[in-house]
Amino acid sequence: MAQGGERGGRSRARAAGRTASAALAAAVCLALAAPVASAGAAERSVGQPSAGQWEAADRADRRTAALRAVTGAGAVSAIAEVRDGTGVWRGGSGVSDLATGAPVRTDGRFRAGSITKMFTATTVLQLVGEGRIGLDDPVERHLPGVVPNGAGITLRQLLNHSSGLWDPTNEKGGVFPDLTDPAAIRNWLDQGGLTRSITPAQVVAASVAHAPNFPPGTRFSYSNVNYTLLGMVIERVTGHGYAQEATARILRPLGLTETYFPGTATDIKGPHAHGYWTVAEGPGPADRSDRDVTVASVTWANSAGELVSTLGDLDRFEKALVGGRLLPPKLMKEMTTTIPIEGEGKPTGLSYGLGLARWQLSCGPVYGHDGGVPGYSSQLWSSGDRQVAMSVTTRGYLPQIEAQMVAEGGFLEQAFCGGR
Repeated sequence: MAQGGERGGRSRARAAGRTASAALAAAVCLALAAPVASAGAAERSVGQPSAGQWEAADRADRRTAALRAVTGAGAVSAIAEVRDGTGVWRGGSGVSDLATGAPVRTDGRFRAGSITKMFTATTVLQLVGEGRIGLDDPVERHLPGVVPNGAGITLRQLLNHSSGLWDPTNEKGGVFPDLTDPAAIRNWLDQGGLTRSITPAQVVAASVAHAPNFPPGTRFSYSNVNYTLLGMVIERVTGHGYAQEATARILRPLGLTETYFPGTATDIKGPHAHGYWTVAEGPGPADRSDRDVTVASVTWANSAGELVSTLGDLDRFEKALVGGRLLPPKLMKEMTTTIPIEGEGKPTGLSYGLGLARWQLSCGPVYGHDGGVPGYSSQLWSSGDRQVAMSVTTRGYLPQIEAQMVAEGGFLEQAFCGGR
């Protein structure tokens, strides 16, 4: 299933509706090999603008063209915001609703997927800073009896995905049906499977019923259940749900009024783009439909990926985080200490810290996270002085989804490296 940001998956079930950062790393290479032309470059003969104005216009044109390349690859919509010392640029391409054809709104809300992990990790690290938990505490100390070998798995290993715990939200045989089977997909959707609530306890139970992937601390393997468990730790330590703690500690202090954790609610409040899932309705290549999956339960994602937000709120959060407003330097150093991510045994240019990934672009590293739930793919990255947020409503089968991933990577490369 298209779930919250797992990296390196190649099946359609893992690719549809979420962005794999390993694929984005490859996308950057493709984007560099075929740079986007500047839209409107031939229209600059009026008004004698200054050199700085020319440069800003060129930069905006390149970003606009790179964003249109995402919808040109088949996505229903793509919106993005770039925020830095020069101001805020925001753009959109495509439609918010296939039924009406209404243009996508750049101020609309969207499902942010695994970007939620940045909020959960920040909350955990604040509790570490308060001395209420320790990064090297065993899971067993806070959740006794919940995880086999919980005494051998630390909170740090949950945060950086080195626990080895099997991921029931991205692997066949987990909490969802076999989503490589078109008939299973149709039946599940037709029977309301997408709107059914799945509790954190069910996610954990499905994970521990399967053998772990490897001994704790020996390597990296992305697993949403790590962050499900961290949400449970937050609740055990504070007496409040993770969403309540993150709202009090992050959303309210930063004034992120358009961001919320939906819990069991299945709708998206306020203006938003619709998300779609391309489904095989018959045996022929043309027997397909784009099913509207906007109304959905993301309870399976909980503290790993349920967040709903906007471009502006996410960029403000990222700026505050990397700028040291939410964590002291010692804990930011912990958060940005990463372990390599490999794809099929090869380097990807990505590494992962404590809820924060590091991605090496052509002009230097950026820190952030990608994310995705059915119908929505999201990006949030920062170079320190520049923040970029992006939301894409994807469409199609694996080749189309991969092409949209390539275009997303092209936009991010352009936004960070295509002229400062």
